[in-house]
Amino acid sequence: MRRKSALAGAATAALALVLSACGGGGGGTQQPAQSASGAAAQPAADAALTQVYNPSTKKGGTLKAAHSSDWDSLDPGDTYYGYSFNFGRFYWRTLTMYKPGPGAEGNTVIPDLAESLGEPSADGKTWTYKIKSGLKFEDGTPITSKDVAYAVARSFDKETFPHGPSYLNELLDWPKDFKGVYKTPDADYSSAIETPDDQTIVFHLKNPFASMDYVVQMPMTAPVPKDKDTGAKYREKVVSSGPYKFETNEIGKRFTLVRNDQWDPATDPNRPALPDRIEVQLNVNADDLDNQLIAGDIHLDIPGTGLQPAALGKVLPDPAMKARTDNPVIPRLWYISVIPDNPPLDNVECRKAVMFAADRVANQTAYGGPVAGGDIATNVMPPPIVGQEKFDLYQTPENKGDVEKAKQALTACGQADGFETTMVYRADRPREKALAEAMQQALAKANIKLNLKGFPASSYFSDYAGNVEYVKKNNIGLAGHGWGSDWPDGYGFMQAIVDSRTIRDAGNYNLSVKSDKVDGLIDQASAELDATARAKLWVEVDKAVMEDASLLPVVWAKALLMRGQGVTNIAYNEGQSMYDYILLGVE
Repeated sequence: MRRKSALAGAATAALALVLSACGGGGGGTQQPAQSASGAAAQPAADAALTQVYNPSTKKGGTLKAAHSSDWDSLDPGDTYYGYSFNFGRFYWRTLTMYKPGPGAEGNTVIPDLAESLGEPSADGKTWTYKIKSGLKFEDGTPITSKDVAYAVARSFDKETFPHGPSYLNELLDWPKDFKGVYKTPDADYSSAIETPDDQTIVFHLKNPFASMDYVVQMPMTAPVPKDKDTGAKYREKVVSSGPYKFETNEIGKRFTLVRNDQWDPATDPNRPALPDRIEVQLNVNADDLDNQLIAGDIHLDIPGTGLQPAALGKVLPDPAMKARTDNPVIPRLWYISVIPDNPPLDNVECRKAVMFAADRVANQTAYGGPVAGGDIATNVMPPPIVGQEKFDLYQTPENKGDVEKAKQALTACGQADGFETTMVYRADRPREKALAEAMQQALAKANIKLNLKGFPASSYFSDYAGNVEYVKKNNIGLAGHGWGSDWPDGYGFMQAIVDSRTIRDAGNYNLSVKSDKVDGLIDQASAELDATARAKLWVEVDKAVMEDASLLPVVWAKALLMRGQGVTNIAYNEGQSMYDYILLGVE
C-alpha cells in the first residue's frame, strides 16, 4: 500500500551525497545545486517524494521558517505536534530516529543517541540501549544514560507537561506512588528505568511490547541535564544535544537557532547541519505564510500540513507554481471528536445522528478537496497503516448526508426536535474553521444547532478541547482536529486517540472515545504476537470505535506541500509525514 519507486537507488545515492558532508565536521565544498543525475535541478511536481530534490553539500546561510501558530512547547518532554518532532531534531537527539530521506525507508527506525537498536529480553518486557560515547550537551557536559532516564522520568508528570506523549507512562513498570520528579523527587523508579552505568539504560515494561524502538524515537528520550531543568520554564531555555542551540527565544513571537560547537558530527551521521542559522517566526497568519512561501520570502512552512485553501486557487492552475509542489498520501486522519461528556451526546443514538447528518463532501472540500485534502474517510485507520481495512457503518447518498436517518436517530435518543451543542476548532487553521462551518450548515438540516468557537492551536489540547473540565463546563460536543501515526501500525496510529485510559485532566488527544469494548480489544491486539492476527484485531478496534459513534472521520489525508525557493536537500519523509527538516540547506 505504500508508495514505491523505481528511483529508490538514485534517491539513496543522492542521500548518501548529502550526508557525506557531515563526516568531517567542517564546511563542505560549495557546489552548484544539482539533481541526483548531476543536472541542474528542474522543478517538477512530486519530485521530492521519491528522491532528494536539489541535493547539495553547501554549508552556510540562513534557513527562514514560519509557523501559523505558537509552538505547543519547545521542551522535548512537552510537545506532541508532528512538526515539532521533525523540527526538534535540530536541537535534540533521541535514542532512535526515523531514517532521513525519501521513500518507504523513511518509516524505518535507526540508532541516534544509541549505538544500536534496542535489545529485548526473551519475554519482550525488558529493553536495553547503549549510549554512544563522546556525546555532549551545548555546555560541554557529557551526555549519559542518566540524562536520558531523567528526561523520561520528568515527562511522566502530565500536569507540568500536558502536551507530550504518554506511551512510556503506560508501558513502563513505574512504582505505584510515583508522581514525577518534582512531586516525588526522592522516589526510586528503578522498577521502570535503570542506568547500571553511564552508557546503559534499561527499560522495564509491564507487558511484552514489540515496538519499543519506535517509542524511543519520540522526544521524551531527548536527554535533559537534571541540574539545568527548570520544570515548566525549561521550554524557555532548552539545553541542546543536537547540532543547533538557541541563540534567542521570544516565546510566542520568534526564535533563532545557531550552531552548537559541542555537537560532534562523528557521532551523528544523519544530520548534515547545513545552515548556519535557522530563524523561525511564530503566529504568522496562515494565508500570509503561504504567500511568503510562494514569493520566496521564507523557505519553510513549519506545520507541514500543506497549503491553505486560499493558496490552492493560485498554485494549482499555474504550471510553474504547481511544479514546486509535492502531493503525498499521509498516514493521517482529519476528524471530529463527538464528545459524550455532555447530554444528549452521552446517548449513542444522538452521536449517530451527527454521523448521518454530516455532509462528507462538504467536509472534504473544507480541507481542500481530493487533491489537497484527501480521500473521504469512512473509518479511523488510513490506508498507509499496515493491515487497514475500509468499511462504512454510516453510508449516506453520494456522501452528502442523510437527514431522514439523522432524524430517526434523534427520535431514538429522545431528541426528536433536535438539540444544541458547541463545536470547537483551531482558529489559526483556516481548514478547520471551514470544516466547522460545513458541519454547522449540514447539521442544521437535521435541527442540530452548532455554536462555533475557535481557539489557538498551541493551547487547544491543554486548555480547551483536550481539557476535561473546560469541555464539561462549556457544553463542548464536537471538536475538529487530526492525528498522524506515531509509527505505521494499528497501535502506533490508534492507541493514543481511542484508549480511554490515556485520558487525563488536560492535554488529551483522545477527546471522545470512552468504551470498555474498545479498551479490551486494544489489550488483545497489544498482546498478540502474530503480526497477521494483530493487524486483524486493530481492524476490530476500528470497528468498535465507529460503532460507538464517538469519532467522525473526515478525510484520509493528502497534502499539497510547496518546496521553498533556494532550498536544497528537500525530501518527503514517510516517518515524519512531511519534508525531512534536518536535511535542508539553502543555496
